[in-house]
Amino acid sequence: MEFAGKTALITGSGAVGGLGHATAKILAAKGADLIITGTDPERGAQVVADLRTAGDEATGTARFVAADLADPAAVQGLAEDAGAVDILINNASIMTFGPTTEQDIARYDAAFAVNVRAPFLLTALLAPKMAAKGGGSIVNVSSTAAGLGTPGMAVYGATKAAVESLTRTWAAEFAESNVRVNTVAPGPMRTSKVVAAMGPDMGGMGLATALKRTSDPAEVAHVVAFLASDRASYVTGAIVAADGGRTAI
Repeated sequence: MEFAGKTALITGSGAVGGLGHATAKILAAKGADLIITGTDPERGAQVVADLRTAGDEATGTARFVAADLADPAAVQGLAEDAGAVDILINNASIMTFGPTTEQDIARYDAAFAVNVRAPFLLTALLAPKMAAKGGGSIVNVSSTAAGLGTPGMAVYGATKAAVESLTRTWAAEFAESNVRVNTVAPGPMRTSKVVAAMGPDMGGMGLATALKRTSDPAEVAHVVAFLASDRASYVTGAIVAADGGRTAI
């Protein structure tokens, strides 16, 4: 199995139907031992149960750790609980919408805390442990909003641009330790959360892509899994668009 003997921590994976859940299913089917995180233990238990029963393929283990990533102490506690992981996927994110002139400062602070500070702290705490084991892989999740001027997404886009900048710096800092750092930048994606908020057609956002459709989370999750795997052993510092051609046209 491709990830047999490896442990992966996936933030923002504690709910069925999101990118974190889809990524966890792929890694579990390929033998990874998973640490699932979120804020709701009940929903987290549903994800763990799904991972343990999905398909006929052999799966690794899975456990849920509740953590509020807006709290630095909780982030540190999560890193201590996780221990020496081989793979870190910084997927947790708060989406903020609204004009700059109407932005709520509390929501602004929460977005930067979860989207930027939490990945920063987890990487700082876990990358040295990866290095001590001989290497590892960190995959961050960005968005097309990082590079496109989209009205109403100033704060969200800024957090994702920060993540992309950190990716390049971390790739340079940790390369000598054989810790690779990359980012996946999804386009419009039919996660359960977004569909619940915007409806099945997601406001027609898929029409802005070259493929003229939105993605299933699994389509992006396969890209995340590739970057996490040894098949991407010569890839670091990359921002990989999984956006249906949204940023190409």
